[in-house]
Amino acid sequence: MKEVPPTTHHVAIRLLIPDVVWWRLIHFRSSMLTSASSLRILVEIMMMLRVAQAFVTPSRSSFVVRRSPLLASHIRLASATTSEDTSSAASQAAPVQYPVADVEKKWQQYWEDNQTFKTPERDPDKPKKYVLDMFPYPSGAGLHVGHPEGYTASDIMARYWRMKGYDVLHPIGWDSFGLPAEQFAIQSGTPPAETTTKNIATFKRQLKMLGFSYDWDKELATTDINYVKWTQWIFLQMYKKGLAMQSEVSVNWCPALGTVLANEEVINGLSERGDHPVQRLPLRQWILKITDYADRLEAGLEGLDWPSGTLTAQQQWIGKSQGCNIDFGIEGMEDETITVFTTRADTLMGVTYVTLAPEHPLVGSVTTDEQEEEVDEYVATTSSRSDLDRTSSKEKTGVFTGGYAIHPISGDKIPIWVGDYVLGSYGTGAVMAVPAHDARDFEFAEKFGLEVKWVVEPLKNPDKLDKDSAFTEPGKCTNSGEFDGLSTGKAKKAVAQKLKGLEKGGPKITYKLRDWVFSRQRYWGEPIPIYFPVSFADGVDAESQDPREDDCEHTIEFNQPIPVDEADLPLQLPDMDDYQPGDDPAGCLARAKDWRYFQKDGKWFARETNTMPQWAGSCWYYFRYLNPKNDESAFSKKDDKDWMPVDLYVGGAEHAVLHLLYARFWHQVLFDLGFTEHPEPFQNLVHQGMILGSDGEKMSKSRGNVVNPDDIVSAQGADALRMYEMFMGPLEAVKPWQTSQVSGVVRFQNRVYNLVSSAVENGSSEMDTETLKLMHKTMKKVTEDIDSMAFNTAISALMVFSNHLQSLDKVPVEAAEKLSIMVSPFAPHLGEETWSMLGNEGSLAYQPWVEFDEELCVDDTVTMGVQVNGKVRGEITVAKDADEDSAVAAAKEVERVTAQIEGKDIKKIIYVPGRILNFIAK
Repeated sequence: MKEVPPTTHHVAIRLLIPDVVWWRLIHFRSSMLTSASSLRILVEIMMMLRVAQAFVTPSRSSFVVRRSPLLASHIRLASATTSEDTSSAASQAAPVQYPVADVEKKWQQYWEDNQTFKTPERDPDKPKKYVLDMFPYPSGAGLHVGHPEGYTASDIMARYWRMKGYDVLHPIGWDSFGLPAEQFAIQSGTPPAETTTKNIATFKRQLKMLGFSYDWDKELATTDINYVKWTQWIFLQMYKKGLAMQSEVSVNWCPALGTVLANEEVINGLSERGDHPVQRLPLRQWILKITDYADRLEAGLEGLDWPSGTLTAQQQWIGKSQGCNIDFGIEGMEDETITVFTTRADTLMGVTYVTLAPEHPLVGSVTTDEQEEEVDEYVATTSSRSDLDRTSSKEKTGVFTGGYAIHPISGDKIPIWVGDYVLGSYGTGAVMAVPAHDARDFEFAEKFGLEVKWVVEPLKNPDKLDKDSAFTEPGKCTNSGEFDGLSTGKAKKAVAQKLKGLEKGGPKITYKLRDWVFSRQRYWGEPIPIYFPVSFADGVDAESQDPREDDCEHTIEFNQPIPVDEADLPLQLPDMDDYQPGDDPAGCLARAKDWRYFQKDGKWFARETNTMPQWAGSCWYYFRYLNPKNDESAFSKKDDKDWMPVDLYVGGAEHAVLHLLYARFWHQVLFDLGFTEHPEPFQNLVHQGMILGSDGEKMSKSRGNVVNPDDIVSAQGADALRMYEMFMGPLEAVKPWQTSQVSGVVRFQNRVYNLVSSAVENGSSEMDTETLKLMHKTMKKVTEDIDSMAFNTAISALMVFSNHLQSLDKVPVEAAEKLSIMVSPFAPHLGEETWSMLGNEGSLAYQPWVEFDEELCVDDTVTMGVQVNGKVRGEITVAKDADEDSAVAAAKEVERVTAQIEGKDIKKIIYVPGRILNFIAK
């Protein structure tokens, strides 16, 4: 064939990226290539650009190919090919369309019929993996394409570990109590139990459609009556341990909504939903004393393999502070003191006022007659504002009480103020104000003209202290009497010891963590298994009274709680037609009088009408998965020993604090009670990134950007959806959905299917060295990437390998087998089908994972840059262990390098084998 002279070809490659056509000129120089080999290179480049779409970052003028070592090496391989033979496995027979719908239906039925993923009995000689998803709330909308991302990631790991020889537990269930189902019931008139059952059926169909390898025998729902029984049982264990108790708590009560609102749901005294007035009321609530475990919850984070951001979030939520309690006397009240907690005891001599929270119990006592009206009005105004609203407000407000505190060391009189930025629910509800050294106190003092006393100065240049703002850095004490000259750290200790000796305070550790308000005034939740005696007026015949009657005067003795006998569990919800919240803080269950009131041994009792929050069921579901059919206990010690702790927990970062903290708390209580031998439930935690709509916004019905997975599966298959979601980018990254890009993995599926078909029909029993080495490199890359959950780059490696196999005249059967195994965790239906096509019987699910040879993963040659005076002038390919002389000789054969050094004096040569060669020339 006639040779063509060296030339530069400009090839316009049209890449279809959603909604925009991106053009890029591919420039390459061919030297002494035949026209056939030029065509071969073009074909190879076009084929590789299909893979490169995964590495594309759109810009206004071009695309950028993100470098992958395997991708780069294969492009170099394609460019170096000079054979005139254009035949390949792909060109010998017309490609066949992969029958995705039939294949996926076939294998899903096979898995179900054969219970392929049934959890094995634990083999003590085998390692185990407990792979857990944060179970979904079954809403009426069903799944959107963002939901399967985490489930796919955990399924890949479960399948991979089975093939690696582990016993695997991979269950699923439903977090089915909660407010959304109740709200839908109110709007539609459909009982929440009915809608929940329907929604679960939809979710289950969708999850099965996606081919996840769950053990469906382990399925549970938090609304299952047998599950409710054990949730209530755990509550009773906490009650017996003194961790569950009643308390009057100041809460955000919204009469219009008939429920307590979280601080985040109240804005300027109005409910976020509906703008209804909100009142701060002291209500009887059930409390779980999570603060008793604050220190252990923080200490237990040590050694957990969790994202650093989540560990930090939990530490900040727990909020451990080491400081000092200080008791201030009160003028005219010898038996009372105001206790404050501070982390800056070194600034005690700079206190110029004390501020109380509006709800502090001493506000009324310290307020003078002259200030009473103003203080009362201020307290009433702030009472409707949430804690969050008060602390986030930029403008600090307050009022002087007329009273004075007494400094514990100097004896000076200090004015007492009331300020809304101090919270009664945090710390002691009182703060000592040091405006010179606290920005908030400085702002308050500036506004109200209060004294500023400087008692800490910088270690360097103290005469240059800026007194137009608070100095909050460490320094040394000044104007502090006996503490003058002490550093901040030493002064803190000295002041604390001084106060301890005076019996006016001392060292103290506190936490931001508050006890968990466990009551909800709603219907759709677990009934709290507590009841109370009912009493009647003196002189009234109790036997003739019926508290269910409207005209029966009676009193529920809430101060005498009685736990339901464990033998009588579960306590079930009554059937109700009216779930509408009302203005009664007792909740809608109080209207179910035949359920609320009952007689026992001739006496009347009243059941608790508050229900548990949705968090309750999710605090321990991972235990129940061990054996959800266990009627004798919540879980057995044997199952706990066999399977706990959870080895991999996958779920959204939005649960970084509350769910994960509450679950750890319940777990540690059960550990203390001897029900588990593991102090922590979740050893390894992974957060998947959010998948956004194509507009870059969070998927929601209101935005109209929700994509239903049913549509994707119907059009392109479950494996395509799974692989695309893993291929979009790193698992933890936030990524926009683009339906048009799913076609890339569809093409990959078809390629794999046709490669295996070719291997079956006309495969080779031999393998050339190049293919053998690339296969082992791919096996190493995919294995290591799965181990690190870098699924996008693992799939990229598989694409590169499949492209190489497609370029061969005959596909080696061994290569097709390895490809089937490696593809299977990502695309299990395709993996099973191609494995079966190769003549194997049964499921691929337990086939041993591929093993690579390290020696075959190392290149004999390396390509490295050549620099002249620090600027890259070319590159050379040399033996990986080439000495300097060999590298220099190769470099002098490169025209651009020679042009730069010819006729110059080579002063120095810098050679780093395998990395760089640099000529220093003058």
